[in-house]
Amino acid sequence: MDDEQLGTFVSWDYVVFACLFVVSSGIGVFFAVKERKNPSSEFLVGGRQMTCGPVALSLTASFMSAVTVLGAPSDVYRFGGSFILFGVAYTFVVIATAELFVPVFYRSGITSTYEYLEIRFCKGVRMAATLIYILQTILYTGVVVFAPALALNQVTGFNLWGSIFATGIVCTFYCTLGGLKAVVWTDAFQMVVMVVGFMTVLVQGTRKTGGAASVWEVAKNGNRLDIFDFDPDPLRRHTFWTISVGGTFTWLGIYGVNQSTIQRCISCKTETHAKLALYFNLLGLLVILVCAVFSGLIMYAFYTNCDPWTAQSVTAPDQLMPYFVMEILGDYPGLPGLFVACAFSGTLSTVAASINALATVTYEDFVKQCCTNLSNKASGWISKGLCIVFGVACTTMAVAASYMGGVVQAALSIHGMCGGPMLGLFSLGIIFPWTNSMGAAGGLIVGIAMSFWAGVGAFIYPALDINTRPLSLSMEGFSNLDPTTLPSRSSLADHWYSMSYLYYSAVGFSATVTAGLLISFITGHTRSQDVKPWLLRPVCNLFCFWSKKYKKMCWCGVHHELKQVKETKDRHVSMVIKVSISEYSIT
Repeated sequence: MDDEQLGTFVSWDYVVFACLFVVSSGIGVFFAVKERKNPSSEFLVGGRQMTCGPVALSLTASFMSAVTVLGAPSDVYRFGGSFILFGVAYTFVVIATAELFVPVFYRSGITSTYEYLEIRFCKGVRMAATLIYILQTILYTGVVVFAPALALNQVTGFNLWGSIFATGIVCTFYCTLGGLKAVVWTDAFQMVVMVVGFMTVLVQGTRKTGGAASVWEVAKNGNRLDIFDFDPDPLRRHTFWTISVGGTFTWLGIYGVNQSTIQRCISCKTETHAKLALYFNLLGLLVILVCAVFSGLIMYAFYTNCDPWTAQSVTAPDQLMPYFVMEILGDYPGLPGLFVACAFSGTLSTVAASINALATVTYEDFVKQCCTNLSNKASGWISKGLCIVFGVACTTMAVAASYMGGVVQAALSIHGMCGGPMLGLFSLGIIFPWTNSMGAAGGLIVGIAMSFWAGVGAFIYPALDINTRPLSLSMEGFSNLDPTTLPSRSSLADHWYSMSYLYYSAVGFSATVTAGLLISFITGHTRSQDVKPWLLRPVCNLFCFWSKKYKKMCWCGVHHELKQVKETKDRHVSMVIKVSISEYSIT
């Protein structure tokens, strides 16, 4: 296809796109007016009175960013439909989050996820984890804004800097005005826009390629439907094991213990609503995943004889989807704008959730520690001010990303590299009662070092095509890599640095847990009477359900079956958890 055939953005496209920002801002204004007389607790956690429906949509929209909308179809286009196996990882992640992490956080009555680390370990561990979270989230959020804006700009001519600054300004505006409720309801609206945008592409793309049967046949002939590859080699980029196992650790690290997720779960009015929000969110994740995979298959069928990647009509994989959209929708004013709105809905929801979460952890973990006697009014103004600060920081990071060149790819990996050690740190506290503060701190340091060693090494020494295995494109396809012409590389580069990027979190998690347990035993494990039972989750019950003796042994004497009596004197005050002293003793 010739580039001259591609359409460009017209006025109706800009109108449709602008509607996304207008509605999002309007939601923020609505909640600013509606909640203006409520206490500051309404701002950060929605008064803990949210219901499961909007929270589920919000969770889905936040974690399906524009990187997913643009990146997943191009991944399917180049590597095949095995991307659908992420549905297995999503399922495990949601179950683990709902049954393991959320009950502990919800019952603890915390606002910041990292507050748990101080209660369970010490203040130093909490501060270190909070700082890591703030840095990684600002960096990641900046890239989430810049990367899709650049891809859309280079293909559609959509203004790069206008979209970046509009995203930052609008997100900061409705986060600052409406707080968590505005974020949740805006995310729900943006989730609907994402689905509508995808469906437009799916319907028109299927029509242009001759129907669903034709798409399926072409994808099958091009090996795009060879989904189940059970090769256990950890160096392979995408196999059943790397996606289902490695993907579970990757997503659990950036989902199960992420402030953005947990903050919305604890904003629900009951623990049941929090769990239902996660399970309904799973349905949303699977819907977006299926839409993205089928978009990639349709795009492959459309370009089966004229691949724009091989022809260098696009210069980056993320440009494939916008290029395809402009080709099939360019003759319909407004529809390209709808797809761009779909992509930026993912961006807006991710950025807004990040700004709100960053403001929350900063207020709870730093401001409240220094200023203990703040009034509700002062707390509200400080929270709003923090939203503005982090909105500016994320937008500035997006501008900085434009000068980072190849470092953008490394920045996107940081979320995964930090997620594994964070998952390991919280697991040390929730699953292993004997872990002490020194074990937690030491484990976090070792985990961060190991995951960054693997991730940064992989950026410097990228894996060869013999491991990533891109499938052939166009009629001629790509020539296979001749083993005799492989460049000379060290054994470390060909093995450790060449492992699938999905195992970075697993490496960080394993290193954190292993080092944390060893250090805890060497320095003296935590005594059972020093561990609050509601800070733990009796996972070992699954394996020792037949014996009270072994349960007691696994939990180091902590009575994990204590009944918790929760009293909420005020709906806007953190819940107080009382445990009967008589039940605390072990018989």
